[in-house]
Amino acid sequence: MIILGPNRYGKAETRVVRVTRHGDAHRLKDLNVSTSLSGAMDDVHLTGDNSAVLTTDAQKNTVYAFARRHGVGAIEDFALLLARHFVDSQPSVHRARVAVEEYGWERNAGSGHSFVRSGTEVRTCVAHHDGSGTWMVSGLRDLVVLNTTNSEFRGFAKDPYTTLAETGDRVLATAVNASWRHGAVPSGDPAPDGGRGAATDWDKSYESVRQALLAAFAGTYSRSLQQTLYAMGARVLADCPEICEVRLSLPNRHHFLVDLAPFGLDNPDEVYLAADRPYGLIEGAVLRDDAPGAGPAWD
Repeated sequence: MIILGPNRYGKAETRVVRVTRHGDAHRLKDLNVSTSLSGAMDDVHLTGDNSAVLTTDAQKNTVYAFARRHGVGAIEDFALLLARHFVDSQPSVHRARVAVEEYGWERNAGSGHSFVRSGTEVRTCVAHHDGSGTWMVSGLRDLVVLNTTNSEFRGFAKDPYTTLAETGDRVLATAVNASWRHGAVPSGDPAPDGGRGAATDWDKSYESVRQALLAAFAGTYSRSLQQTLYAMGARVLADCPEICEVRLSLPNRHHFLVDLAPFGLDNPDEVYLAADRPYGLIEGAVLRDDAPGAGPAWD
């Protein structure tokens, strides 16, 4: 027997830039929004009946309309507003997933209207809503960090193909990709523009998690990137009680000492080759032992 399995559809990567103008002081929000809906959608697959389908074009237009009508503050609030709207407004939509990426901009030279992109780091969130429950995962991507010392790697397993030499002091660098699950999400409509109705200060929570990640990376004497990963996740949970689980993906951005002997020069740990590939990839989760179930949050 052949049956239809799990399915969903949506509009991927709707780019929206929202400018808020308060006199000469402007505020800029630069987002990439992906929406995905599922529910009573069997007929569209099995018979071609489209009557239950809210078009992906309408999903895109909703993103733009809500950016104008409600403004954009913390991306978590904007994602929640969209997810709840799609479920509440469409009888055939039982579950909504809204993923948002935010690209940071900083004011340029003290101007109220000139901006410069703030590095490679991207803030992220994924909101899920199914009418009875809501889940939120916040995160960041490509937060590049480097320690010039206080890192070693030795005592590892060896086989006939092992050529890596042990080291008691090395450069440790990575581009942090992290996501963290909130233990509870307030019910009711958020205030996407960050106004007084906002039930959770997502921006404050984000900054607290980010600072915890940075502090743990800088302050951990690392015997392996795995140890550093655990220290970073544990620091987030210790500093941020609203977070119940952290997932980290840490590519090891290798730095190799350059042999300068052919040029009659020594190299006392000063000149390195930064190799971009291949690279070690360390991944893991750190969570509270009493953390509530994740539901669809990580999907």
